[in-house]
Amino acid sequence: MTSATETTRQYGGVSGERRIGYTASPAQYRRRATDLADTYEQEDSVQRRARGLGWFSIGLGLAEMAAPRAVARLIGISDDDETRNTMFALGVREITSGIGILSNSRPTGWVWSRVGGDLMDLALLGKAMNQDENDRQRVAAATAAVLGVTVLDFMTGQQLSRGSNGGSEHGARSGNGFSRASRQQGIQVTEAITINRPRNEVYGFWHNFENLPRFMAHLESVEVTGEGRSHWKAKAPAGTSVEWDAQITEDRPDELIAWRALPEAEIPNSGSVRFSDAPGNRGTEVRVDLQYQPPGGKLGSWVAKLFGEEPAQQVKGDLRRFKQVMEIGEIVHSDASIHSGPHPAYPPEDLADVELLGNRPSTAS
Repeated sequence: MTSATETTRQYGGVSGERRIGYTASPAQYRRRATDLADTYEQEDSVQRRARGLGWFSIGLGLAEMAAPRAVARLIGISDDDETRNTMFALGVREITSGIGILSNSRPTGWVWSRVGGDLMDLALLGKAMNQDENDRQRVAAATAAVLGVTVLDFMTGQQLSRGSNGGSEHGARSGNGFSRASRQQGIQVTEAITINRPRNEVYGFWHNFENLPRFMAHLESVEVTGEGRSHWKAKAPAGTSVEWDAQITEDRPDELIAWRALPEAEIPNSGSVRFSDAPGNRGTEVRVDLQYQPPGGKLGSWVAKLFGEEPAQQVKGDLRRFKQVMEIGEIVHSDASIHSGPHPAYPPEDLADVELLGNRPSTAS
């Protein structure tokens, strides 16, 4: 039979009677389970509302960009050139906010950016109300609608900020809402090119990740942060940028480099680059396989194409530039690969300019 002293020793010096004092009763367990269920239900509700605001932003932004004059007339504002330009700019802002909300598991900052945009809209509507050429009745109705959306945005931002929402640790870990939707919207890109250089040289140049911004037009910087880890910063649609940390998952010299973004990445992605001997002693075949979840799913991918920044276009252009860097030591573009019509003859200021004509091959490559 075990003595009281032995029992105390088994529990690390805490007596059995004291341990029993911390045991919850069935009623307490039921209350805790009910509270936990209510918390999860509230988290899902806020997540759904935030996603709804994200889709609303994108829908409104597309309307403002596609038909700025019609939207202006609908809310009672004269549709002159200045108004058209303003509407287009507001549309870009709305799409950026929507993509930001839909692409983040913790979209708190993006929801608050909507609140700031709402205040800007209210200021513009207040100014329009005092102009005689506008339809004050329609402007007043538009103002009331924006006020309602502002309240909804503000409430959602507050709930996300408190942490009892889809941006909580539970929401990010459990895969609810944003992360689950993102996984369902995965897109794969595969491109290949032949480079007339030995395989070890091509592999070695790519393996030094800090070389990548030299030929990847939308990549701003890559910084090696540790053993197999690196920090990436890239341009995104509508003048925004995204950053993420990546981990090498497989590295076979002169054959393969595989990676994946770490779980907290704004745009989850993974992929590989394979290096093999090209037939006929023509150098090295480079094959890139990329998997990613576009911000906002399929609609986000379509919006990216609208801005000429869809990843399939990027990869094809990046590989053409990589070929030039390896074979001739620099990137060369003919005017025809940059411009679609008559134009002054001058070099591009930004590598992204070469994507203006989509995937049409450059005559220099």
